[in-house]
Amino acid sequence: MPIYTMKQVCEAANMKYETLKFYCNQGLIPHVKRDKNNHRIFDEHDLGWVKSLNCLKNCDFTIAEMKKYLALCLEGVPSIPTRQQMLARKDEALHEKIAAIQEAIDYIAWKQGFYRDVLSGKIPYKSDLLPSDDGDGTDEK
Repeated sequence: MPIYTMKQVCEAANMKYETLKFYCNQGLIPHVKRDKNNHRIFDEHDLGWVKSLNCLKNCDFTIAEMKKYLALCLEGVPSIPTRQQMLARKDEALHEKIAAIQEAIDYIAWKQGFYRDVLSGKIPYKSDLLPSDDGDGTDEK
């Protein structure tokens, strides 16, 4: 089984060295082995777990949640339902985040169209921020 250095794991997992070191120091990578020079070394299992940690981070897991998830993983099969529940909650939160991001994207697209139409003379400029009591049509939304 191949052995990897910290640098190699970082490259393979697309992770910063400092992040991997932090995860190790936080106990998020169990059973970290060391070489004769006391440098951390990793095997395929470790690399797979580091990639999983990256995914958990991208799912907005906090360090505490990652530690809880790790503890559950180390319990084996009996903890799978609890892990499923954790992931289901994160899945729901991520879908809510996607909806909020899509709403923001839709707003930007609408606003860009509004500005294009104003600049092309297709529609008058209106602003909700500026008074329009002089009849100049400034009522931007």
